[in-house]
This record gives sequence, structure tokens and C-alpha cells, in this order.
Amino acid sequence: MPIERRLLGRTGMNVSVVGFGGSETGYGGTAPKVLATILGQAMDNGLNMIDTAACYGDGEAQLGRALAGRRKDVYLMTKCGHATGFLGRDWDPKTIARSIDRSLKLLRTDYVDLMQLHSCDAATLRDDRVLGVLIKARDAGKVRYIGYSGDSDDAQCAVESGVFDTLQISVSIADQEAIERILPEAAKRQIGVIAKRPLANAAWRADSSDGYSAPYRERLKKLNYEFLSTPDAAAIALRFTLSVPGVATAIVGTTKPGRWEQNAAAAAAGALSAAEYDSIRARWRSVADASWVGER
Repeated sequence: MPIERRLLGRTGMNVSVVGFGGSETGYGGTAPKVLATILGQAMDNGLNMIDTAACYGDGEAQLGRALAGRRKDVYLMTKCGHATGFLGRDWDPKTIARSIDRSLKLLRTDYVDLMQLHSCDAATLRDDRVLGVLIKARDAGKVRYIGYSGDSDDAQCAVESGVFDTLQISVSIADQEAIERILPEAAKRQIGVIAKRPLANAAWRADSSDGYSAPYRERLKKLNYEFLSTPDAAAIALRFTLSVPGVATAIVGTTKPGRWEQNAAAAAAGALSAAEYDSIRARWRSVADASWVGER
């Protein structure tokens, strides 16, 4: 099953349009054999981009074990800034430096292809000491490129700073603020765009009841897209995100073997037609209010 690849901005990394996000497996305590199977099958079918974070439970250690012997087959990306958990605010420069070294140790690698500041605010982005840690790590060969992961005002600040090679940001049928506000400027600056939460956490499903998905559930009730009642809902949602101008790749997490391949097959169908894409955008414009900003 061939899978399309796109250049991630100016990094030169030619990444699979469907990447693997490590939050579900990291937080969920996925068994090592299961994760090895998920990744092994996916990599054999074209996956070459894996994303995780210091705060994703045991995620970095899990990936370090699962990628033993195949590290060079993928672009490996992680995030720093929440070493004590996602609700922690670990922006002290010394803490970030230790977090980077810890990530390398857990991932069992000498370097990561991308190190991202994880959802820090604009004030932190303007702190030269924080950015200096990432730049120093890049100069030392510990990271190849540096990026920012976040949304809304903070993402706009990151893009305008001129510092970052990539931007990881929420883009989905339920999260479209970035499409007009952030992505055009990112494109002008040749910043590679990674779409997070591209399936809107599948919040339209009856079994989607976690608090993390609640904002999207409420939005989707109001958006009431007709296709959400069809078997193709997930495929259409993913293809919408990948149809957004400037998006290079969409990271999708899973704890089930074979699911990545299903998503890749959906992506292989290509962009939505102009009519399908415009219909989703028009519905968003007619329903979304000012509070529907990018979700972290």
C-alpha cells in the first residue's frame, strides 16, 4: 500500500502524510508486544514519522524499546516542557535541558529529528533563555530541528518569532481556527505544519465520552455534518485535514494493530473534492463562534 509523502517545510524531511502519535499508547500502558506489532506493521507499510512527548506517560520509553534496530527508519519527534506531566509548567531552562537529555535516554537514541516546545504560552516563547536551550541542543547535535506545538494566540506568536522550523497545531473538522489565522503565515515562512488531533478525537462516536474530547463533542453536535452518520466519517475527517493547504502530515494515535493502515488507506484516496472541502468549511463559518479557538 503506497502512502504519499510530503516535505515538512524547510526541514527537508519527506514525511508520510499519516504519522503516528504516541499519546494513546503512552498514557494507556500498551503492552510492549502490541506496540511493537503496531509500529512494525505500520513502518513496513510506509510510516516514517513518529511523534511523542516527555509527558505522555511511559511513551518515550515504550517507543525506545519498540524501535530497537529500526531507529534510522523513522523521523523521531518529541516534545519538552511538561516533564512532570501535561499540567506541569516546566519552563525553567535547566529543567528543559535535563528533559531533552532524559528523552534521548528513554528513546535510546543519540538525537531526535525534531524537538518541540509543548504548548507553552507567548510569554515563554519570548524568553530567550528557553529558546536558547533548544538552540544549544541543536548546535550540539542532540536535535536536528526545533518546533512548537500549540494553538491560537501562542501558535501565532511562535510562527511570527521566526525561530521554529515546524508547527504542530490542531486542524480538523471540529477545529478550523488555524486554517485562515495561522497556516498562511506559516506557509510564507516555510514552516512545516504537523496536524494534531486530525480526527477530532472521533468525538462524534457514541462511545466517545472522555473529558478530553468534550469540546469537540459539543462543537460537532452544532456543526451536525451529514457525513458523520456514515461509515466513512473517519476517512472523510482525515482527508479533510490532509486537504488543508499547508498541512504536511497528520499524526494519528492508536492502540490497535492494523488501525494505522486503515488510516493510511483512507489518506491514499487523496484530497477531498473542492465541493466536499468547501462544504465543510462553509458549515464551520456559519456555526463557529469566537470561543471555538484551537484546542490544546
